[in-house]
Amino acid sequence: MASNEQQLSLFKQGLNWALPSLLSDNSAPGMPLYDRSFLVAIIGLMCFGFVMVMSASMPEATKLTGDPFYFMYRHVLYLIGCVVIAFFVLKFEVSYWEKNSGMLMLGVLVLLIAVLFIGTSVNGARRWLSIGPIRIQVAEMAKFVFIVYMAGYLVRRHGELRENRKGFIKPIGVYGLFALLILLQPDLGTVVVLFVCTVSLLFLAGARIIDFMALILLGVITFVLLILFEPYRMRRVTSFMDPWEDPFGSGYQLTQSLMAYGRGDWFGQGLGNSIQKLAYLPEAHTDFIFAVIGEELGFVGIIMVLLALFFVAIRAIRLGNLCLKMQRPFESYVAYGVGIWVCFQTVVNVGASIGMLPTKGLTLPFISYGGSSLWVMTAAVMLLVRIDYERRLSLVQAVQGRTS
Repeated sequence: MASNEQQLSLFKQGLNWALPSLLSDNSAPGMPLYDRSFLVAIIGLMCFGFVMVMSASMPEATKLTGDPFYFMYRHVLYLIGCVVIAFFVLKFEVSYWEKNSGMLMLGVLVLLIAVLFIGTSVNGARRWLSIGPIRIQVAEMAKFVFIVYMAGYLVRRHGELRENRKGFIKPIGVYGLFALLILLQPDLGTVVVLFVCTVSLLFLAGARIIDFMALILLGVITFVLLILFEPYRMRRVTSFMDPWEDPFGSGYQLTQSLMAYGRGDWFGQGLGNSIQKLAYLPEAHTDFIFAVIGEELGFVGIIMVLLALFFVAIRAIRLGNLCLKMQRPFESYVAYGVGIWVCFQTVVNVGASIGMLPTKGLTLPFISYGGSSLWVMTAAVMLLVRIDYERRLSLVQAVQGRTS
């Protein structure tokens, strides 16, 4: 039986830091019981995000409130909230999330319905629930909760999923309900993220290829129809294909973003020296913060940021592989889902800002300004830290059990 000394907390490991390796497995006895390199990458991205939000938001904050540090102060509060959420998530065992995945899904569905009736409207979109001074974007919560629900479902109904169509259709029905409620806000970007996560997890779970291909085809057709029958979405697509055709109208945001990248060159103009953020580039501290990073830190800076983000995604997917080898399917699916989510949302955000994808209004993970996105991403990656902690602890206990 494990002694009390073995039940170490995640952060009670001293300062015996080892060089992190992307492909190493530091779960042997005597090694830390959590992935230090993963945690350092997350904290580093958040700290870098704070610096960039402060730099990118000052002109907008001065224009709106007269206080250049308005958004910075709020971002500090969001980061404090991240610390609270981190300790809260780390406190619960992974089994708690698996047992309550269905209830969490129902709770988010109720909140998505509530948003449509009592939500706060901003720029024509009703996506936020106001709780005192705090505004929560429920669609962000839906991403995390839906991944947890899908992981639980795939564990419970794995045989049914692989053997007949009924097991495949059930999670698609839940996704369809989520998608409908989110589209009514409207928020097509979140629907696309949920679709990619759903398709990826069903594929990894071994869904039949016929059902899988039918879902892909249905998703593509639905996506095209949603664009064709909504004028503002159609304008986004046409403007991204040739933004210079209307540089002061529908293509304004993208042309300003491209100019920011052009000014950045290899090493950038220097931190704080962006010109495009001076009321030229809309949403400079949120959806288009990557363009400001490109202008101020250059090509080298954006490559470093992308490497850090994809490091987080790869570590999450690798954790899924390790959990699968240990017969921990729920933990594996959650890790896969979060890794795919971080990777895909990064690609969409960056792709939109460089003109390779239509604008979707998705934040850059851990960096963009916005409490809901930051808090939900924190909850997701802290759940991965907890998963890795329990995995490593079980390995240590297994080794000690064999040697005792």
